[in-house]
Amino acid sequence: MVGVLSLVLLSACSTPDISLYAKNTPKFDLQGFFSGPLTAHGILKNRSGEVIRYFNATLEGSWEDGVGTLAEVFVFDDGEIQNRTWIMTPDEQGNYTATANDVVGSGEVNIEGNALFMKYVLQVPYKGRILDINVDDRMYMVKDDVVMNESIMTKFGFEVGYLSIVIQKTPQ
Repeated sequence: MVGVLSLVLLSACSTPDISLYAKNTPKFDLQGFFSGPLTAHGILKNRSGEVIRYFNATLEGSWEDGVGTLAEVFVFDDGEIQNRTWIMTPDEQGNYTATANDVVGSGEVNIEGNALFMKYVLQVPYKGRILDINVDDRMYMVKDDVVMNESIMTKFGFEVGYLSIVIQKTPQ
């Protein structure tokens, strides 16, 4: 009985594999979606699930020789402004790695069907220090011009925050 309970608890904590979304449409087109101007709107929750911040952002994506640049400007409800610039580089198999000015190392981008998953370590300012926070991004294309993003942030294996974002292409 204890073994069965342990298996149930372990499976409840596991995250879904991206292959579950392989047949979903619309297909996530990394270059197509993250090209040109976009807007984003989101909330940040603490580990208790309380909304502690919200923000609006402008994004601008461009591609040259298969390498993408995504410049993001976040404006938080308290007036703080954060800038992040992602560089998305393809490998020989057509997969991407992503780096940014406040990311330690790089994140591996995995795309299947309408889903894009990426894990990385983000440097977050907190009480005068910089903390390295593990981020598990889960993006889902719900329309050709709309992506929903959910992120779980952890430190030492404990969940410390949650991010929910809606990203939309700006009509040109």
